[in-house]
Amino acid sequence: MDQDSHCTAEKELVEGVRGITTFSTTTPSAEEENQPEVEISCQLKKENPEKDDLKDSNATLSPNSSMTTKELQEYWRNEKSQCRQVKLLFEIPSTRIVEHHLSKYVMYKIIILQTGSFDSNKSVIERRYSDFEKLHRNLLEEFSEEMEDVTFPKKTLTGNFTEEIINERKLAFKDYLRLIYSMKYIRRSKKFIDFLTRPELQEAYGCLRGGQYTKALEILLEVIGLQERLTRGNPVSIVPTLCAIVVCHKDLENPASAFEYGEKALSRLHVHTSHRYYMPLLETMITLAYELGKDFLSLQEKLEEWKTKKDPIRVFTLKELAVREYVQ
Repeated sequence: MDQDSHCTAEKELVEGVRGITTFSTTTPSAEEENQPEVEISCQLKKENPEKDDLKDSNATLSPNSSMTTKELQEYWRNEKSQCRQVKLLFEIPSTRIVEHHLSKYVMYKIIILQTGSFDSNKSVIERRYSDFEKLHRNLLEEFSEEMEDVTFPKKTLTGNFTEEIINERKLAFKDYLRLIYSMKYIRRSKKFIDFLTRPELQEAYGCLRGGQYTKALEILLEVIGLQERLTRGNPVSIVPTLCAIVVCHKDLENPASAFEYGEKALSRLHVHTSHRYYMPLLETMITLAYELGKDFLSLQEKLEEWKTKKDPIRVFTLKELAVREYVQ
């Protein structure tokens, strides 16, 4: 390819990227507004922008004239992937009856997966009627207008364990989750996210505090995928879970895996250096990098820079922070 042709190709790619950028900041059409179940990642930041997120976006995604053709093509692919439609699907395929001494209740198995592409990392949780009831009560307090027309299956005095009632509630709870997830502010709310993740996180952190790192890690790795899907507009919110995974891998003497998840956590904190996990995570990453023979000097520089900007106060270690999460 001669020089003129190469320049023309680059110019066309730049124009294409500009077109994508323009699309990602355009106000949603009326048709899109009528489809609340659809979550478009590139619109999340516009609907609920944060200064730090915007800085990060501008720093990493803006195309410039120094990009090569290959870099522009890669940029274009990344932009398009970020604008894919993302939607979670809820299924309740089965139930089980649990009996404990004087109590008896039904556990509903909930499968959560992402539509639009093959989802090999589906999440599976179990909740009982009282869990749904508590969620409904909490949402009514905060979102009374949005929940005005949302129906909830009522309690019955008898027949709660008959196949007919259980099947009716399976369908009702499936529709209930689908409906409240379709409401933007509810699906992003802490109360809804806690309903789907908090019981498992409480169990995981309980295992971590008890030194059962293998069991804690198993649960945390199952939860982190669901957390990422539920908190796309707030990536910092999953930092505690990522750091707990780092702690488990480190205590299980898996430094390479610990470092991998530590990098994921740091990438979410590079514009949030005041976060309580930032300094303890840096200290842990320096130790891991030294152990693995990786570059630890750049991490050390970040730590020293942080210390010069902050007052000398007592900071917990990463493990000390982790064991304090979800303490009743």
